[in-house]
Amino acid sequence: MIYVGIVVLALAALAPLAWAVARQGAARGRRESALRIQAAQLAELDRDFAQGRIGVSEHATAKLEVQRRVLATADMAEPDAKRGSVLPVAAALVLVPALAVGLYFKSHGRPDLPAMPLAQRVLAQAKDSKEAEALITRLRDKLATLDQKSEVARQGYLLLGNAENSLEHLALAADAWHTALSIRFDPGLAALTAEAQTRLEGRVSEESLALFRRALAEAPADAPWRQAVTERLAEAAKQ
Repeated sequence: MIYVGIVVLALAALAPLAWAVARQGAARGRRESALRIQAAQLAELDRDFAQGRIGVSEHATAKLEVQRRVLATADMAEPDAKRGSVLPVAAALVLVPALAVGLYFKSHGRPDLPAMPLAQRVLAQAKDSKEAEALITRLRDKLATLDQKSEVARQGYLLLGNAENSLEHLALAADAWHTALSIRFDPGLAALTAEAQTRLEGRVSEESLALFRRALAEAPADAPWRQAVTERLAEAAKQ
């Protein structure tokens, strides 16, 4: 029964491409397609975190790798869209899925096995601390060339903070996240920044308290970290 589902899903996935070929529409650029895929990966990570399948540290580290790809994609040269022959694309609609299925089963694929969450797949690629240090160095060099008030810079500082946090460099992580917050405030990032400062200082400082309060005030009602922030505010009241 699962194989019928695979066929149905494959046809559903190929239907938009077949429709585009029939309309002879211009193909999307590589950069736009890559950014869409990465946005979907980030959304999946946020769902894993919201459902409690991964912790704060795993969530931040996994987002680090995906956001690194976002920055790399932003530098991709966007080629001019050109109309191609319909026949090769139509042939690819048939041959590529057939070849993929053949290779999958030849390599002993098991569609009945449960899926591995995206966070685990990304984390498996980012375990090497030397690789993380090299990434941080490249990222700092990249950030130096950006408009420090742009959204791209904000994403870069968010990524830098995630990288530093994954290496337990709490002061550097908080500093990078503060810069991202100065460009555009985000409740979740504010709570993460305040938590890093609290862990670093061993108590809830006035600065962290202000961030916790603003994060709680502007966060959606279903934010998964609301309870943790509430506990930090109670802790601050006892200091």
